[in-house]
Amino acid sequence: MDQAADLLRAKGLRNTAQRRAVLTALHGHAHSTAAELERRIGIGTAGAASSGLSRQGLYNVLDDLTRAELIRCIEPAGSPARYELRVGDNHHHLVCRGCGRIEDVDCSVGRAPCLDPTEYKGFTVDEAEITWWGLCARCAEDSASV
Repeated sequence: MDQAADLLRAKGLRNTAQRRAVLTALHGHAHSTAAELERRIGIGTAGAASSGLSRQGLYNVLDDLTRAELIRCIEPAGSPARYELRVGDNHHHLVCRGCGRIEDVDCSVGRAPCLDPTEYKGFTVDEAEITWWGLCARCAEDSASV
């Protein structure tokens, strides 16, 4: 909780119980959906009273934290939006088509963007988001045994 409070203060955001609850719920749970965070925080159960967070409040906090670049939102095709604490390091993702597992992949170049478009069309590019799709080892093994 102290680390969450420090992160909020560093970004100039108010240190609220709701924001701390979301940051704490994301700790150790990369690529969480809003529904997963809702369950982890206890929204809709007796545990919600401690954070004072409603479902709409959760989405508002996720938006605030994303805009402040304290969390990152990724939206793999066919999947709900997912949130992670790993920000500002130009990493990408591997997604399993079988089970939906998502893993981080460091950028091989290290500087953003790690790919350059053939034409910039008037844009100033500062990020490239790459998602590789395939099967994780467990799903590949399961499909080979069928």
